[in-house]
Amino acid sequence: MVKIRLARGGAKKNPFYSIVATDSRKRRDSGYIERIGYFNPVARGQEVRLQLEEDRLSHWISQGAQISDRVKQLVKEYRDPSIREKQLAKQAAKADEKAKKVAADEKTKAELEAKEAAEAAAAEAPAAEAPAEEAAAEDHPAEEAAAEAPAEEAAAEGKPAEDPEEK
Repeated sequence: MVKIRLARGGAKKNPFYSIVATDSRKRRDSGYIERIGYFNPVARGQEVRLQLEEDRLSHWISQGAQISDRVKQLVKEYRDPSIREKQLAKQAAKADEKAKKVAADEKTKAELEAKEAAEAAAAEAPAAEAPAEEAAAEDHPAEEAAAEAPAEEAAAEGKPAEDPEEK
């Protein structure tokens, strides 16, 4: 059975496809009966993206050749170039939407960081005014806790509590 499909060529990470009529039992890139056109998916600027000989395509179809799904899409695009323009417009719209979303996320993040910085600055101002008072208040509870700890340990062991100040 004859199939019309793509045969890959080109370099690594730089594909180029020939649209060929070939025996369905052959490998993808092996010999073919006839080259009908080509497809360059990475075409830029003035490069031709898609070229197709429609008379040879119709000849092979009349002979019973089957067309692959991707080649069907390419033939449709070749006959009506506005399809490609619609696809490009849709991709551009998606890219714009994504860029807007990223910009909004960055703006929200910047506002949140500014708010946190303002709160941190406000919290540091009262703390800086009375550090000596807090330090003095912290010293006494530590001494009291140290004195209570041996008494609790001794009570747990069943021994009389020793006063650390007696020694």
